[in-house]
Amino acid sequence: MKNKAVSNHVMGLAEWGLILLLSVIWGASFFFVEVAVAAMTPLTLVLCRVGLAAAALWGFVMVTGRKLPESKGVWAGLVVLGALNNVLPFSLITWGQTMIDSSLASILNAFSPVFSAILAHFLTREERLTPGRLTGVLFGWAGVAVLIGVSSLSGDRLAVIGQVAVLVASLLYAFAAIFGRRFKALDPVVVAAGMLTGSTMIMIPVAFVFEQPFGLAPTAVTWAAMGGLALVSTALAYIIYFYVLARAGATNILLVTFLIPVSAIFLGVAVLGESPSWNAFAGMAMIFAGLLSIDGRAFNWLKKRRAEE
Repeated sequence: MKNKAVSNHVMGLAEWGLILLLSVIWGASFFFVEVAVAAMTPLTLVLCRVGLAAAALWGFVMVTGRKLPESKGVWAGLVVLGALNNVLPFSLITWGQTMIDSSLASILNAFSPVFSAILAHFLTREERLTPGRLTGVLFGWAGVAVLIGVSSLSGDRLAVIGQVAVLVASLLYAFAAIFGRRFKALDPVVVAAGMLTGSTMIMIPVAFVFEQPFGLAPTAVTWAAMGGLALVSTALAYIIYFYVLARAGATNILLVTFLIPVSAIFLGVAVLGESPSWNAFAGMAMIFAGLLSIDGRAFNWLKKRRAEE
């Protein structure tokens, strides 16, 4: 029996190509955060990220003359989406990366589809938990246990707190992917611009109440990382994200997390000199095994091949 999510949301070559591109772009975001957070406080970094990305997207919206929604309910919904998809997870991940490496943060972020499979079962009608998905959820939890359990046993409390922060962010991304489906009839660029504007409105008072943005002294490297984070890993990434979400569904879009750790780990090791431990790779392998089971396509392909032999 085919996975319902697959049968309802068949992806073509274009969607797979965009997911691959998105994985590289979002993988680089962990690298950009790791560089920028060395000279900027977490909430201020998030404010700059969403503010610059929102400005860039609105410029694109105006130049291309895209139609804006007239309903106040839609704009209110975009503010909620901004809180779920930007404000809370960005803040948690950025704060978490002050305690853990970018490589580990990207691996924990890969847990989003596991949360998505659980939430979609209870919050949607078309994406139910099948035996394969349930097996994937158990594999995913085992992988997280390996990742966090070793830090806990070693007494590294800051590492555990950082990992839990990123894990909570992954849960919020899963909520956002399901909530964001209601905007699939709208222009994805407008959705991204509206969402990031809502995020900026929330982050301005938060950053100035809890931090002192004007007291920071970012370097040229910091601003370069910020530019990549805001313009490439946020503005461009969300245009791609909402485009694929509208055509492939909540669970399929989160399959991008299969590949995010690959580029994030490469940049972390090659540029930042990070050295992921054995449990990071073991946990990643278990989470990926869970994602393969949740997705179901690999197993269905193997069954089809065996049936043809």
